[in-house]
This record gives sequence, C-alpha cells and structure tokens, in this order.
Amino acid sequence: MPRPIRLHVLLILSLCAFVGQSLTLSAADEIRVLKDMPYKAEATTEYEQQRCKLDLYLPANAKNFPTIVWFHGGGLQAGSNDGDGALGRRFANDGIAVASVNYRLDPNVKFPAYIEDAAAAFSFVRKQITEYGGSPDSIFVSGHSAGGYLTAMIGADEKYLAKHNLKLQDIAGLMPISGQMITHSTVRAERGIPKTRPVIDQAAPAYYSSRETPAWLLIVGSQDMASRAEENRYFGAALKAAGHKDVTYLEVEGRNHGTIGNRIGEPTDTVALAMLEFMKRLRRPASP
Repeated sequence: MPRPIRLHVLLILSLCAFVGQSLTLSAADEIRVLKDMPYKAEATTEYEQQRCKLDLYLPANAKNFPTIVWFHGGGLQAGSNDGDGALGRRFANDGIAVASVNYRLDPNVKFPAYIEDAAAAFSFVRKQITEYGGSPDSIFVSGHSAGGYLTAMIGADEKYLAKHNLKLQDIAGLMPISGQMITHSTVRAERGIPKTRPVIDQAAPAYYSSRETPAWLLIVGSQDMASRAEENRYFGAALKAAGHKDVTYLEVEGRNHGTIGNRIGEPTDTVALAMLEFMKRLRRPASP
C-alpha cells in the first residue's frame, strides 16, 4: 500500500529554488488570458455550447511549455471555472499554462456526459496548444474533488480519449486532488443507489487499475471528507498491485476538503509545489 508523504521544509525550499531558477518570469512579463474558448465543435444544445468552454492562462515569453488541463469541483452538480484565476496565474507565472475547463453538470446531463466533456477538453488543448507555444507532449491533467474524479476517469478508462483518436499515454501525468476513486456519489444517486453505499463499477477510476495508465500523483488532506483518503490509498495500492511503477500518494497534514484545493494559488502552497515537482520530473522533451 502506498505510504503517505509528509513534505518537509527542505523539500519546500528546494522546490522554491526550482521555481525561482527555472520557471519564474520577470515582473515585466505579462500572462495572457484567453476567456471562454469553445472546445466542442460538435456541441448542439444551447446548454452544451454554454458550458463547454475553457479559459487559457498562458505564460509570457515561454516556448514548449507544459500545460495543466484543470477541472473544477462541485460534486458534478455545481461549480464553474470562475474561481480558477489565482491558480491559473500562479502556474503561468511558473512557466506552465493552465486550461481551466467548464463542463456540463447533473441534473442537466447524466453519466458519462461530464466525463466525455473532460476528454473533449483535453483533446482540444492537445491539438491547439502548439499555436500558443506549448508542447502537446507535456500536457498534465488535474482537478479538485469532482474535477479529481474527472481527471482519474479520463486517465484510467481509455475509451473516452479513444473517441478523439488519443491514448492514455498522450497524458503526461495525472494529479487528481481529493477525487472520488470509487463510483462518484452523484453517479450513484443518478442510479438510485444511496450515496453512503460504496460501489466500484465501470464508473469508478479504481475499476480500471492498470499498469498501462500514466503516472499518478494522488493528493488528499489529512482532514479531508470521510473515506476520501482511504479511497485514494486504495486506488494507489490497486495500481501498484496491477504492476504500475509510478504512483505517489500525498496526504497533506492539516488540510480539509476545501483547503486542499483552494490554496493552490498561493506561492508556497504545499500542493502546488508537489505538482511542480511532479511535472518537472515527467515533462517530456518537445517533439522534433
């Protein structure tokens, strides 16, 4: 079973040095923000056209930069990317683009529509990011809570990306934050299953535990929602049991379900620094 990691001062200082030496832009540089970019050309309904948009935060004067495709939380029933500005600018200041994604929500749609939106957003970013100077080979996926669930589903179940002629290996790495790794409670509710009844079926990331998935950084808070840490520890253990060689479990002391995600925009946030180190290690060379 993967063991919790406690980040110490030395790690934080080394990561700050990495950011300062390698990625930080000068004060004169300006982040580019492109708002409300439609990512589904095939969107038909007014609701789909309204929700299937993303905001793109681009680092200034950078080439072949990595990108995070980020999904907001809200239980698959609420939320938007309106609150992602601090996170987007924080990583853009570190030389990493962020695509902050909106997606359709229950009850307007049911499973698997929101997962299909997540895969479509990844596909759009991978195809378009070179236009803005980014590397299509270094696109990471992350999100908080429901966004962590979406991250894990498109990174574990190959059929969602396959619809866009992509493979799981086209994701450089996965960083779900406090995501449900069993079947999501909203999906269970859609099926008339009590939210308190744990289920692992084809709507669960854990169902697809495999050595073939990209690298994982599973992040939770020590004071997270009931069973959330246990779900992520189990998923990490299941991945390792399947032969996966690159799974990291990080439990951040003192963080709850909200603060594990909403402090990422802070310059020395533990979660953000762990994400930076993960991306630094896995960033792929630009294709010739």
